[in-house]
Amino acid sequence: MNHITRIALSLALALAIAAVGALPAHALKEGQSAPVFSLQDLSGKKHDLAAMKASPMLVLYFFDAASRPSQEGLLGLDQIAKKYKGSNLSVWGITRSPREYAGAFASTAKPTFPVLLDTGSVSDLYNAGTILPTVCIVGPNLKVMDVFQGGGKTTNVMLVRLAERKLQQKDTALAMAISDEAARKSPDNNQARVVSGYAALKAGKVGDAEKTFTKLAKGSGKAEILGKEGLAAVYARQGKAEKALALADEVQKKAPNRSYAHVVKADILYAQNRKKEAQAEYEAATKKDEAEPYQKTVAYNKLGRLYASVKDYQSSRSLYDQAVALDPYNVEAMANKGVTFEKEGKWDKALEMYQQGQTVNRQDEFSAVLAGRALERLKYQQDTARRERVDKLVKELAQRFREQQKRPRPEDTWTSPAVVLSFVDFQEQGGLSERDGMATVLTSQLSEQLKASGRVKVVDRVLLDRLLEELNLGSSELADPETALKLGRVLAARVLGTGTLFTMAEGSLLSMRLIDTETTAVDKVITLQMAPGGPQSADLYKINRQILGSVIREHPLKAYVVEVKDGRVMINLGSDQGVVAGTKFEVIEEGREVEYKSRKLKSAPTNVGLLEVTKTEPGLAYCRIVEQARPITRDDKIIEKLDEQALRE
Repeated sequence: MNHITRIALSLALALAIAAVGALPAHALKEGQSAPVFSLQDLSGKKHDLAAMKASPMLVLYFFDAASRPSQEGLLGLDQIAKKYKGSNLSVWGITRSPREYAGAFASTAKPTFPVLLDTGSVSDLYNAGTILPTVCIVGPNLKVMDVFQGGGKTTNVMLVRLAERKLQQKDTALAMAISDEAARKSPDNNQARVVSGYAALKAGKVGDAEKTFTKLAKGSGKAEILGKEGLAAVYARQGKAEKALALADEVQKKAPNRSYAHVVKADILYAQNRKKEAQAEYEAATKKDEAEPYQKTVAYNKLGRLYASVKDYQSSRSLYDQAVALDPYNVEAMANKGVTFEKEGKWDKALEMYQQGQTVNRQDEFSAVLAGRALERLKYQQDTARRERVDKLVKELAQRFREQQKRPRPEDTWTSPAVVLSFVDFQEQGGLSERDGMATVLTSQLSEQLKASGRVKVVDRVLLDRLLEELNLGSSELADPETALKLGRVLAARVLGTGTLFTMAEGSLLSMRLIDTETTAVDKVITLQMAPGGPQSADLYKINRQILGSVIREHPLKAYVVEVKDGRVMINLGSDQGVVAGTKFEVIEEGREVEYKSRKLKSAPTNVGLLEVTKTEPGLAYCRIVEQARPITRDDKIIEKLDEQALRE
């Protein structure tokens, strides 16, 4: 190349740079912090990216307001947002186009998202000066997760990745909608159909998932592999273990570098109690390269759970970190890491992990419950007076447990004490769930609901845990029914809640027993099939209603009439004993006793009135008279009446 040619080329390059603006020193990369900026929309409202740090996901879409191809992906996202109103799809459209062009676009499209005017160099910060559209998906803490440049096929790639990110967020409806949009634009886009299939499976639409994967499996090449891998997951979810294993084996033979087939096999082997074989499959899954971004993270998380089960918390935490590195929305791994800290008594670190999970998924009740529990423990550790009270009580209870002391019998055998319930020794069996501590979360949520009802007192979890530590009682000892009952009696709990959470592919099966600690009789057996992922609000409501119904049937409150004045009746039970406004009491007369052939026979009591509580105080309550067959008088006995309709509401 001669000197004149070099000069000409240098001049041409300089002119090109001047035309498009300065070239960025380096392209925006995944994992780095998104450059912060502030821009105004068409109405003059300021939008500050720094203020979005707590947002789980934000799509920055740089486009040309005068170019339809540049707008195509943006309009597709807008259509989805309009169809799924209230959805968690946050998009900022950013353009360097003149205000009149941007205004014309907004006037025609009427987008749900803001159109921001870049009058400076924001586009250059995102390397969006020359190639449009440029799309940047920003995740938690403003970290760049994905960057796409160009329209056409690149737009479809962007849509599929966004659908995958929504699936990671457990937003299955949006994941399906976005992946279906990508498949509509490109019918041969197998990756889009795969995301749609797994989103349907995650949402419990097993039939839809099966149809999607069956269609893919009938194809050839990679489509067949992806379809059969998905079908293996479907069959596992349906409980068809042999069919699932056969397909997983077939996938491994045809595509030995696929990861998720190993996860499917591992889940089945673990449920069959072949735990060493399961661990080997999980480990193999972490070493294989070919996997969807929302799949390989499952292997790291479940392998972490296995290490945690043998108290190798350091290794388990490393695996949980790798899961989160692959999937920044893996709230399960974050919470599981918190549980490992909890088991070591490091409540501050546990709380930090639970709060991290809440940041990426505000709807995750699991993390919220664990965070509340950790916060309560930290408050307990900082409250010297409370610790001293609990320690003193624990010493007394431990001595009573060891000496098997019985509670003294009260002089008044008719008036009821508060019904106290304690949850003890919930076992987790069956398959390996994605979440550690599911039984703890279940009993914590139930405890809060029962306490909120006012009808049942629940043994303080801090007290129970401290007593178990003092007595050095673990799961193996508590598995002995007699030990559990002794513990319940020592805690003055009349009702003991115990049982099993059996994890299956289609969800968890709860089997709970409510046991009378005095008679050892089983008051109630509660069985409930729950969806994958842990108890939902509807599940908890059903269980709570059944527990309350059992307590009232088997342990109704009993009291005496203290005073009758101006049509209002005072009774000798109040809020301390679980009486709440609306509670109804039947006024009874004891049955007549007759002696016959040296045996004393007693007829059933007679109902002579009905009272309804209108006001409660500690130790007493006031009632209105609903019915009376005779005047209600001082010392009349009353007994709680079960309101079946109220429990169904």
